[in-house]
Amino acid sequence: MADGTVVSIAVAGGRIASIETAAIEAPVGVERVDLDGALVVPGLIDGHIHLDKTFVSDRWRPHRPCTSGFNVRERVAFEKEFLADAAPVETRAASLIELAVSRGTTHMRCHVDVDLAAGLRNLEAICAVRDRYRDVVSIEIVAFPQSGIMTNPGTAELLDAAVREGADLIGGLDPAGFDKDMEGHLAAVFGIAERGNVGIDIHLHDADAVGISELEAIAERTKAIGMQGRVAVSHAYALGDVSIDAVKRTAAKLADAGVAIMTNAPGNRAFPPILALRDEGVTVFVGNDNIRDAWWPYGDADMLERAMIVGYRSGFHTDHELEVAFDLATASAARALRLSDYGLAVGAAADFVALDARHVPEAVVARPGKRSVYKFGRLVARDGAFGGSSP
Repeated sequence: MADGTVVSIAVAGGRIASIETAAIEAPVGVERVDLDGALVVPGLIDGHIHLDKTFVSDRWRPHRPCTSGFNVRERVAFEKEFLADAAPVETRAASLIELAVSRGTTHMRCHVDVDLAAGLRNLEAICAVRDRYRDVVSIEIVAFPQSGIMTNPGTAELLDAAVREGADLIGGLDPAGFDKDMEGHLAAVFGIAERGNVGIDIHLHDADAVGISELEAIAERTKAIGMQGRVAVSHAYALGDVSIDAVKRTAAKLADAGVAIMTNAPGNRAFPPILALRDEGVTVFVGNDNIRDAWWPYGDADMLERAMIVGYRSGFHTDHELEVAFDLATASAARALRLSDYGLAVGAAADFVALDARHVPEAVVARPGKRSVYKFGRLVARDGAFGGSSP
């Protein structure tokens, strides 16, 4: 266990039946697995991934830079061009799922494009893939308006339909910077979520004061309709642009409204100060975001590597700080995703990873390749090789 305790874990019906410091005598006919003193941790959680965008298992496409700095609208255009002749969504998504599971991911939140061009095709494809892999990974789906809502009339109706077709949350995208109508965009997103009784996870790249005003507006709406604990903001770059005093003021509002923040510590961009947000009571979690797609060429779906990147870019060095980096991909992510049966506890789902490491800090910095991944108590991957079942 993470605290150094040597235990025996009994699993029954896909759940942890007991955790004992003494050896458990397995009844005749019951399988016994010796993990040989490995560090056992809860299954890793990827809090933000785009399964429909990846080129994993498809041909390599050289990255195309924006004409001037980072531009969301231009990247969206590049993406649509690249995906036009890509392998089917189901094929690429399945390959990325298997890669993620082989690295220890047992839960993920997937943002799926819903717009006038794609309609609900990507959503339907990811729902089908989710069903195929339900025994090896738990996937919740965000219906994501990548092309905007207010600037693309008819998208709001598609998002409503997406909820009826199986989306677990509604997404949003830069209400002011991309959609040019913060109030209208947020009214649409929160209205759809309220009607469909689903959560919200909004992409927010807008910087500086604009991004801060959007965060505060999201917090206000969340409280106003009683959605505390069901709303997240992904990226929230503005929190990395402003003074620490401004961060604390905004963080207090986010914490009061129960709005979580997701970061992947991207490239050379400023990102939210994790410790400052946590000190104010904000739930912060991590995800890989884009993996080998039109947005950037990096990523191997390893949440231990993502924890290391976030820790490295945050200047985390002490054991406690490295444990925080790990927490962002485990317990804190579970709170953000509202996973009630998560963790190494009796009664929880038997989702865990056995690592060749002495403790959590070492696991974060070493990212050991020797891993055994269990979902519902069944071995689904070992030492980087996917071993689960799929059609």
